[in-house]
Amino acid sequence: MVFTINSTIEVEVKESGVAVLSLNRPDRWNAVNIDMLHNLEKIQDNILKDKAIKAVIINANGIHFSVGMDLDTLKNFDYQYILEKISWLQYVYSRWQETSIPVIAAVQGYCVGSGVEMILGCDIRIAADTARFRLPEVSLGLAPDMGGTTRLTKLIGVGQAKRMIMGCEEANAEEAYRIGLVELVVKEEELNARALSLAGKMAAYPPLAVGWAKKGINLAQDNSTEAALLFEQAQSGVCFGSEDLKEAIAAFVEKRKPTFRGR
Repeated sequence: MVFTINSTIEVEVKESGVAVLSLNRPDRWNAVNIDMLHNLEKIQDNILKDKAIKAVIINANGIHFSVGMDLDTLKNFDYQYILEKISWLQYVYSRWQETSIPVIAAVQGYCVGSGVEMILGCDIRIAADTARFRLPEVSLGLAPDMGGTTRLTKLIGVGQAKRMIMGCEEANAEEAYRIGLVELVVKEEELNARALSLAGKMAAYPPLAVGWAKKGINLAQDNSTEAALLFEQAQSGVCFGSEDLKEAIAAFVEKRKPTFRGR
């Protein structure tokens, strides 16, 4: 069922509870403009209000995922605009990390600049064998400012991040997998099916457990082992008191499909 179609992003919600967001400027190779970012924020608002949505996939129509920020948009940016808007620009890409549901990026063709920063805000990245990743901002007199220097460094390490950002070097799908930029590489014709399969699996699990697991992993990346273990203790108490845990055990014993309610 398609519940939102607009000029820049198409959204379809599957019966499995997976929302598929498709960047929809194929004639411009899905270059990111302000309209797309505003639409993304509105779609995020809708998804976060809809408890039936248990996972999200971000993919793109056309032959390329995204060639980054639209140059026509960049020409309208100036010092004052960036001072006023940069925190919002970062917020839109960071918001997926703050949600309790898993978010998967499915990437084909070029994924450049702001397109890379978009997928860095997702939980899991699946690349088609045609995918090519590059952050060219430095060559344009800029530095990545929507999470690129922050999230890429945490994901692939200091040296590789400096090579890709300061050297503007491209990584194909195989290299992106080797350095940890993406978690899976598949043939392009299998890309969306693989993303749907993984998202559907996650959507079928108890949402409370999935959400706590995501929060725990995020916290472990940014904090000490001791702090992360304390978080595990806290979430364990919540999960063991949940209806979903009791339902999962009962369904296993009774050899039936469980019905989870997120509580």
